Amino acid sequence: MNNIAVVGSGSWGSAIAIYLAEKGHNVKIWSFNEEECDKINNEKKCVFLPKAKIPDTVECLTDLEKVIEGSDIIFHVTPSKFTRETIKKYKAYVKDQPVIICSKGFESDSLKTLDEVAKEELPNSKIGVLSGPSHAEEVSLNVPTALVAACEDEKVTDMIVDIFKSETMRMYTSKDVKGVELGGALKNIIAFCAGVCTGLELGDNTFAALITRGLVEISRLGTVMGGNRDTFYGLTGLGDLIVTCSSNHSRNRRAGILIGQGKTVEETRKEVGMTIESIDNIEVAYKLAKKYNVEMPIVNTVYDVLFNGLDPKEGVNKLMTRTLKAE
Repeated sequence: MNNIAVVGSGSWGSAIAIYLAEKGHNVKIWSFNEEECDKINNEKKCVFLPKAKIPDTVECLTDLEKVIEGSDIIFHVTPSKFTRETIKKYKAYVKDQPVIICSKGFESDSLKTLDEVAKEELPNSKIGVLSGPSHAEEVSLNVPTALVAACEDEKVTDMIVDIFKSETMRMYTSKDVKGVELGGALKNIIAFCAGVCTGLELGDNTFAALITRGLVEISRLGTVMGGNRDTFYGLTGLGDLIVTCSSNHSRNRRAGILIGQGKTVEETRKEVGMTIESIDNIEVAYKLAKKYNVEMPIVNTVYDVLFNGLDPKEGVNKLMTRTLKAE
């Protein structure tokens, strides 16, 4: 059994901690919030996972040094906008443990992927990514799930697989860190758009068209940025896209529903109550599309809805009346 450090006590971080502790690993989880620590340690509950019980062996701490010290591997699970800031706080305690990015997003100021951020802050560490279609609510309840571990170092991917594999968790490996990272970050945008369609009470035809053409846009940008095209049609691309677009577990989809119903971004953030990666990611993807000169009409349209006051119904009409072309 391994000593596991989980940096981040939100829904996904807590789900990872629950799952790995139930497998018999020794798990310490970091939270920046003392009240949240007390809830995890004393009530054995995560506020974001009401159906799950946290095993007694999981210890939550606000001291990063104590969480990192003695660990065999570090799973980083903070919101993307806090990734660099948090790594800076614990990098002095990292020795030879691999650091695995489990968050899905970008650093908005630099437009960097999170593995790039980690490599800048931890140049001597082995950095990997864990991704795939995996709602925290279901992983915490041992619903059968498939994930992908990506790293350039096969020993690291093998280690992740060995830690996670079980009868309810099927693991795959990849060396395409960039593709795995980008698939997870960009699918949030299309999930948000799927929510907008639901909020507008559009139909299954619209939903299918959105997912299909959204995947085209994801793969266009992803391949230009260095990902392998096949990766975007696997678990960390298409798989993650399907689960995030179609499920009420998805906070990005819920946020889109509220926007489609006429709520403001501020009202949406307040009602969802958790980090909404898609809203920040939309702005990043818009800028990346411009930087790499990639055609992304869905991204451009939802950007205008969020930041330029375009009515969502008009946005749909704008997409539907674009110049016709071959698929």
